[in-house]
Amino acid sequence: MTLSDISSKLNSYRCCVVLPTYNNEKTLERVITGVLEYTKDVIIVNDGSTDGTADILQKFPQTIQLHLPKNAGKGNALKTGFNHAVQLGFEYAITLDTDGQHFPSDIPNFVTELDTSDHKKILIIGDRNMNTADVLATSAKGNRVSTFWMKAATGLKLQDSQSGFRLYPIKEMASIKFMESTKKFEFEIEAIVKAYWAGIDIVHVPIKILYDLNERVSHFRPFNDIARMVVLYTWFLLVRVFYIIPRNLFRKLKKKGLKRFFLEDFLGHQDSPKKKALSIALGVFLGLSPLWGFHTVIVIFLAILLRLNKVIAFAFSNISFPPFIPLVLLLSLQVGNWVLGIESHYTLEGIQENFDLMQHFEAYLVGSIVLSTTSAAVFGVLGYLFFLIIDRKNVLTHG
Repeated sequence: MTLSDISSKLNSYRCCVVLPTYNNEKTLERVITGVLEYTKDVIIVNDGSTDGTADILQKFPQTIQLHLPKNAGKGNALKTGFNHAVQLGFEYAITLDTDGQHFPSDIPNFVTELDTSDHKKILIIGDRNMNTADVLATSAKGNRVSTFWMKAATGLKLQDSQSGFRLYPIKEMASIKFMESTKKFEFEIEAIVKAYWAGIDIVHVPIKILYDLNERVSHFRPFNDIARMVVLYTWFLLVRVFYIIPRNLFRKLKKKGLKRFFLEDFLGHQDSPKKKALSIALGVFLGLSPLWGFHTVIVIFLAILLRLNKVIAFAFSNISFPPFIPLVLLLSLQVGNWVLGIESHYTLEGIQENFDLMQHFEAYLVGSIVLSTTSAAVFGVLGYLFFLIIDRKNVLTHG
């Protein structure tokens, strides 16, 4: 597309450019000039700069300028810019850093991706290609760490989770509630995670990168900012395990119905019989283990970590669903007493009516470990044979 085409597309998609800036007087003018070649809809958020930023911005009266009284962080500047853009009727916003590392000439890459995408609910991230020699070692290492945590927290495998060159669907994201505390760089992490959870597609486009140590002024504080990111990622991981995955599972179950869900997501899933069987074994083991109150979070976390089937593991972990708890307790106690050589006098009625677990904790603990391990092995083997038969039948049926 020509420059004129890009400008026209930006206008038709109601897309502006938001530039958060803080003490980047060496590169700011060049970045603004480059952006103005593509669009006049530029919102500059001066995040309390103390250098010559204000004087430079006077050269660009055609831009929308928001001057914050004191520096509050990139995240706060982005939120301020997005809120203002939405109020002005914009639906998308492209962001790039003003320290000179990003090239405005890459804006067409984002416009082309948006224009050709089947889904317009899309957040586009500029991929800096972290394997090139031009990328600082610290940036590459930080991105690898962030990408690992991003996958753990969302399941998303991104090439570049820290790039600030992005296209945000700000109209779609206006209803997302962001934390007030994410005022620094960590907001860009929160934006990806919550956009993904809201059903917005996350994609990459290639961009160029320049790290000129003579010009570039970085405000990234390794210890403080990484610590904030780790805390945020840990919180998102807990939210994913406790809420997002169970929510998505029940939504899918409600949408498809039990029969269709069982046939498509349980029997028809493309995982191998071995992986399905191991998922069953994991679910049964944890479901019968003495970890009351933590079954769901642990089974989903381990299923993610071991790359097993989360649906199957979660389903079988409910083997100790409340109505079955007395029976599970009884079996655990019976097995425990048998292993310890103690005579057992427990009954199901006695456990349901008046039972003090702490008085028989040793027998229960030993029994539950033996029961969960044995049951996991039995269910795993039976599951493997079952899914192996199903797979062979499907092969014969479909040729």
